[in-house]
Amino acid sequence: EGKGKRRNPLHDFKKTGELMLIKVNKTLEVKTKLLNTTEQCAKRCSRNKGLLFTCKAFAYDRVTKRCHWLSFNSLTNGVRKKQDHAFDLYEKKDYVRNCIIGKGADYKGTISITKSGIQCQAWNSMIPHEH
Repeated sequence: EGKGKRRNPLHDFKKTGELMLIKVNKTLEVKTKLLNTTEQCAKRCSRNKGLLFTCKAFAYDRVTKRCHWLSFNSLTNGVRKKQDHAFDLYEKKDYVRNCIIGKGADYKGTISITKSGIQCQAWNSMIPHEH
């Protein structure tokens, strides 16, 4: 890294074309702003800059060049997927990725069983293993 060329912030996101997320649950948060590139939207989502919630995804409106930062993604309860030609959805890979990389300290997915099918231990439990 760092050989003059900056790392593309979009690298941390999984893109799904022509998809928008509609929140059924009203407590989920969205913030929108006019920004002209998806890279700018991604950078801000990654840094949570100026957002009062943890950004898990953003939708980019190609027509109006607007970012819609989302406190949720396609796996969140109370969210509907909607085909929409104006939008592209970018979801933070950390939250939609189902594999664990390294020790899994950054894992934020929803898998709760081991490779061999054993139910994972809850974080708030010290049984059977202390941590």
